[in-house]
Amino acid sequence: MNNRLQGKVALVTAAGQGIGRAIAETFIAEGAAVVATDLADDKLAGLKAKKSAKLDVHGQANVDALAATVARELGALDILVNCAGYVHQGTIFDCSDKEWDFSFDLNVKSMHRMIKTFLPGMLEKKSGAIVNISSAVSSIRGVPARYVYGTTKAAVIGLTKAVAADFIRQGIRCNAICPGTIESPSLDERIAALSKQTGRSLDDVRQAFVDRQPMGRLGTATEVANLALFLVSDEASYITGQAHLVDGGMAL
Repeated sequence: MNNRLQGKVALVTAAGQGIGRAIAETFIAEGAAVVATDLADDKLAGLKAKKSAKLDVHGQANVDALAATVARELGALDILVNCAGYVHQGTIFDCSDKEWDFSFDLNVKSMHRMIKTFLPGMLEKKSGAIVNISSAVSSIRGVPARYVYGTTKAAVIGLTKAVAADFIRQGIRCNAICPGTIESPSLDERIAALSKQTGRSLDDVRQAFVDRQPMGRLGTATEVANLALFLVSDEASYITGQAHLVDGGMAL
């Protein structure tokens, strides 16, 4: 490790497991003072973060309270990574208004809340890097039974580009990461749910996820975290407003 984030303050949402956890661990290893948050704060145990905190990104009051604490204890953020998200399974006919609203609130509006709250501190410093977790399943590619999920992740790409364009002259960079299918507890839950729903074995359902990756395997959270590290580091100082695939060729 090269301490590429030494002296940087970074906040990561959904840092309890999966991609968020891997990003938090990678940033810590590279010298960042990480604020790790999760709705299930017990999942943050064992993470050597500068600060761990429970955060429900559905509510602005929750975000405001965390922001006040972070500003008092650590100052303005240098890095913000928005990982919180939800994968709804089904077509348009399986998506109720409630499920639509929940998906958009968690996958898109939570990023709006986080960025709007923490961006002013970055603007005062005239420096900041934001990474939003989108997906290869978005405006990049459609797959069956991911109707509202793909729609929300397309919106994340639009949000990312808008923030990048608005603040490009003020020292702010904003990029999106678009993973393919990644090994994670969330994927395991979806595999179990699909197995129960369809009557197929767990192995058969898992293999179907593997088969849609041209590289012939699932990705790892660490592979996504390595891309996040690059994007928030000075090595990516000329990169903003882009959707970066880490998908094993899924979007080919």
